[in-house]
Amino acid sequence: QVQLVESGGGLVQAGASLKLSCVGSGRTFQRNTVGWFRQTPGKEREFVASITWLYDRKLIADPFKGRFSISRDNAKNTVWLQMTGLKPEDTAVYYCAYQTSGQDLYPSPAYFGSWGQGTQVTVAS
Repeated sequence: QVQLVESGGGLVQAGASLKLSCVGSGRTFQRNTVGWFRQTPGKEREFVASITWLYDRKLIADPFKGRFSISRDNAKNTVWLQMTGLKPEDTAVYYCAYQTSGQDLYPSPAYFGSWGQGTQVTVAS
């Protein structure tokens, strides 16, 4: 059983940066891909980025390329989402998720079976 805990959200001004952390537990945590998603009320969960433990392969959704980046630390069982140039439309709850199987990169929540509780990011204009 994999458990995920996100942190690092908060209230920031437009243009600011935030770094979200996702700490995983469970002896299989480094077996599968880890991803970040976000969700706003009334909308579907949106893929942001994902990363593999093996070979450090990454996938970042097109809307976030150039502003967001993803990284991980195997020793700390941690995946980070670095967000820069934040905009009010980035306001959302951000979730860390663990892919159901494998080290492939799938930009859809349907492939992820374990989720954290989410961390709120609010960007003021």
